[in-house]
Formats: sequence, structure tokens, C-alpha cells
Amino acid sequence: MFTFYQDTLPEAMGNGVTRRILVHEGQMMAVENTFEQGGIGAMHSHPHEQVTYVQSGRFRFTIGDEVHEVKAGDTLHKNPNVMHGCVCLEAGVLIDVFTPQREDFLK
Repeated sequence: MFTFYQDTLPEAMGNGVTRRILVHEGQMMAVENTFEQGGIGAMHSHPHEQVTYVQSGRFRFTIGDEVHEVKAGDTLHKNPNVMHGCVCLEAGVLIDVFTPQREDFLK
């Protein structure tokens, strides 16, 4: 029921991004992604529904055919199997929630 931040481990993902799995239980998963300025979340798609909350920083996101700049406090929704990615314009943190869980993150 509880996952404490000090008990989670960051994982360097390359491209100026560090990922930390915050919790994964039931059908949901929350993940913290820390970006250096210029960091890239490469374009990709997956069968999971995803919500992203911009905790800090500034990003240029592409979701499908739309491109928007987002900042702290903004929230994004990504439908399953829709191409998406981002470029970090100002160092920051994104919180992603997935359903179902990203089993590929747990390997």
C-alpha cells in the first residue's frame, strides 16, 4: 500500500533521462522521469493508457499529430498505441501513470 521514495532506485535511461518507478501494484504504475535540459523522450507507442503530469520544467511534446509546449502544472493524456515523445526545453520532472502496468519497465 505504501512505497517510500528512499526505497526506490533511479535508473539512467540515456538521452539525459533518469527513470524511477514509484509504485507498481494492481493494474496501475507511477513513474518519475527526471530530464536534463535537452533530454529526449524518443518517439514511441505502447498498448498502455498514460497520463503525464509536468511536475517541473518545460517540454515540447508530440502526441500523434499535435505538438505543444507544456510546463509545470500541465497534464497530458496518451491513448494506447499513439506515437508520442518529447524534448526537454528546461530541466524538469514528469510523473507518468500507466494502466495496465508497464511490465517491460520491471524486467
